[in-house]
Amino acid sequence: MGTHVIKMPDIGEGIAQVELVEWFVKVGDVIAEDQVVADVMTDKATVEIPSPVSGKVLALGGQPGEVMAVGSELIRIEVEGSGNHVDTPQAKAIEPAPAPAKVESKPDARIEAQPQQATAHAAAPIVPREAHEKPLASPAVRKRALDAGIELRYVHGSGPAGRILHEDLDAFISKPQRSAAQGIGGYAPRTDSEQVPVIGLRRKIAQRMQDAKRRVAHFSYVEEIDVTNLEALRQQLNAKHGDSRGKLTLLPFLVRAMVVALRDFPQINATYDDEAQVITRHGAVHVGIATQGDNGLMVPVLRHAEAGSLWSNASEIARVAHAARNNKATREELSGSTITLTSLGALGGIVSTPVVNTPEVAIVGVNRMVERPMVIDGQIVVRKMMNLSSSFDHRVVDGMDAALFIQAVRGLLEQPACLFVE
Repeated sequence: MGTHVIKMPDIGEGIAQVELVEWFVKVGDVIAEDQVVADVMTDKATVEIPSPVSGKVLALGGQPGEVMAVGSELIRIEVEGSGNHVDTPQAKAIEPAPAPAKVESKPDARIEAQPQQATAHAAAPIVPREAHEKPLASPAVRKRALDAGIELRYVHGSGPAGRILHEDLDAFISKPQRSAAQGIGGYAPRTDSEQVPVIGLRRKIAQRMQDAKRRVAHFSYVEEIDVTNLEALRQQLNAKHGDSRGKLTLLPFLVRAMVVALRDFPQINATYDDEAQVITRHGAVHVGIATQGDNGLMVPVLRHAEAGSLWSNASEIARVAHAARNNKATREELSGSTITLTSLGALGGIVSTPVVNTPEVAIVGVNRMVERPMVIDGQIVVRKMMNLSSSFDHRVVDGMDAALFIQAVRGLLEQPACLFVE
C-alpha cells in the first residue's frame, strides 16, 4: 500500500490561496476516483476538488473556513501500489469541524424553551411535545387555549390517545406551582444560542459588503414609475410568443431600458479602480443579476446585454441565475459586470438602498409592483406603479447625472415602444 497526497491545486489567475469551505469525506472513508472530496472558494467562485485516485482517507489538511496556500497538502489517501508520496511522518489527521455547539446565552432570552415544572395532572416534569407534533384536541379546546394564551404542546392530555380535554385546560390554568419561567400562557424563554462560523460564500459576502460601504461614497435615488403600459405589453408578448420563445418577466425590459439609457450616460456604465485612480467606461453592457441562493447572494453576469433581444436576454438571465443558485456558476459567469440590477420581486418592498457592487459605480434596484389610485388629467385612475431604488458611487457619478439617468429609464419604461426605436 502507498500514500497519495492531493495538494491544493492552482486554480489560475494568480490566486495564491483559497478558502476551504466544506469537506465531503472524513478520515476512514473509502473513496472512488473522481469523487468530489472538498469545496474551496476563490474570490469569485466555489470550486469542487475531485480525487484522482481511489483509496482510503488517511488525513485531512484543514478545517472548513481555513485559508490554505496553493500547493499545501489538502488530503492524504491510502492507495494500492506506491502512490505519489514517499513515506514521511504523517500529517495529523484532521476531522471536519463538528456542528456548531449549543451554548448558553443570557437568561433574559425571550424565545421558547422546555418548562421545568409539573404538568397539570401529575407531579412529573412536563415533557413538551416536539414542535412539529400537533396535540390532539377539539376545535373548542383549541379556541379556548388560544384565547387564554396557552400553548397546547405543554398541556397534558388525559383523553384517549392523549387528547386534551377541557378538564386538562382547567387543571393547567389552576395549577399554582407551574414554572414561573413558563409564563402565564405556557410560554417560556430559551437559554440556548448557536454559534455559526462565517466561512465560505458568507465570508466573501461580508468582506465585499464591508469593503463597498467603507470605500464607496454611496448615495441613493428613488423614483416611482407607471408600468401599466409596460405590463400590458409584457402580457401581450407572452400570450403571443410565450409558448415558442419563452415567458418574459420584467427583468429583460429593465435591462433593455438600462442599455438604451446608458448610451447617453457612459459615466454610469463604468468601473473605478480607486487605487490606480482610473475610471474605465465600458461600451459593452455586462449586467450583474443579483441572485439569492441557499448559501447567500451571488451576482452572475448577463454579458453583452446591448446586443441581446428581449428573449435572448431573458433566457440568459434565467440560465446564469440558475447556475448561481445551484453553485454551478463559473468564474467567468460571476465576474466582469459593469452595472448591476437587483430585484426581490414581490418581496421588493417600497424602497431599498442597495449597495454598489464594486468596482462598478451604479446598481439599479427594483421594488414591488402595486396597483394605486393616481390622478391623471384631473381623473383618479388605477395604475400599476413600481419604484426604482438605485445607488451610485458619488466619487464618480454626480447626483444630477444619476437623477437624469433614472428619469431616462423611467421614460423608456412608461412608453415601452421607445425601447425599440433606434
